[in-house]
Amino acid sequence: MGALKRIGIIGVGEIGRALVTGLRAGGGRSPEVFLSPRGARTAAELAGRYEGVRVCAGNQEVVDRSELVIVAVRRQDRHEALAGLRVDSDKVVVNVMAGVGNDDLRQTLATDAPLVRAIPLPSVRERRSVTVVCPSHPEVDSLFEQLGGALPVADEAAFDVFSAVTGTLTAHYAYLDTLTSWAAGHGIDHDDADRYVRGLFQGVGRALADGSRSLRQLAADHETPGGNNERIRTTWFGPANSEALGKALDGLLADLK
Repeated sequence: MGALKRIGIIGVGEIGRALVTGLRAGGGRSPEVFLSPRGARTAAELAGRYEGVRVCAGNQEVVDRSELVIVAVRRQDRHEALAGLRVDSDKVVVNVMAGVGNDDLRQTLATDAPLVRAIPLPSVRERRSVTVVCPSHPEVDSLFEQLGGALPVADEAAFDVFSAVTGTLTAHYAYLDTLTSWAAGHGIDHDDADRYVRGLFQGVGRALADGSRSLRQLAADHETPGGNNERIRTTWFGPANSEALGKALDGLLADLK
């Protein structure tokens, strides 16, 4: 198939928007992008902003015009959006629907086309997302390498583990919001607290870019014996809290299976 020239996206929500933004960040060599009319306002806005992005009349037209089709509708909307679509076997379909296995999608589409699950994160818009894919597929791996990196896994059991880990993202934001609110409750201006917490954890994000140091080593780098960080880690995020997080993830993983 070579370099992809035509990519379709069915379901233009936040992830669809992020994918288009990341794809168009490549400039003139970027593939043409065909969007479904679903999420019409977002689709029209993207088509107006980027050359080579166009909104199709319907989902069948998206499929017909594309070499690779990304299915990004909400799980509960998939039958309405996909039933009756004709997907020829020379297409490649990327399934980014949370909790929808490839067997389920193949049954809905009744196609012999290759199906690949993927977990693109919103940071694909800056081409910084490492995207888990299952199974590995040359065109799909290459696509996500351009958007920050591809991490192929062997089977859907492994894919579900990564999917469960992804489910912790908003808890992290809520944790930061709790820190901000706590500081504001102690008389700090809310905007000042917000600015400081953001700066503090943006620094953490930059430290994470150093792949030569393990996460355990990074924690040790920021901690002194008997210091403030050690105190919060051992009193709040101690064994009980760590175990509770593990149990919550176990429960999510069981539901994903």
